[in-house]
Amino acid sequence: ILVIIETISLFIQPMALAVRLTANITAGHLLIHLIGGATLVLTSISTPTAIITFIILVLLTVLEFAVALIQAYVFTLLVSLYLHDNT
Repeated sequence: ILVIIETISLFIQPMALAVRLTANITAGHLLIHLIGGATLVLTSISTPTAIITFIILVLLTVLEFAVALIQAYVFTLLVSLYLHDNT
């Protein structure tokens, strides 16, 4: 029974990594899309508010780039650890 549990664990690790990576990427893109849409709508309603939301959008884009770098590092590290455990 231990062999079955270990085999299931080996198959679940890459799936968990993929779900984690996908969720982080999707959340960042969705937030950028929503704030970008709000900025476009606010340009015709209130220009100062639109400028503020645009600044927030630019800062969020910089944050998203930093998160992408961290995600790439974590993904590489975890893949390396998973492969090291299996050899």
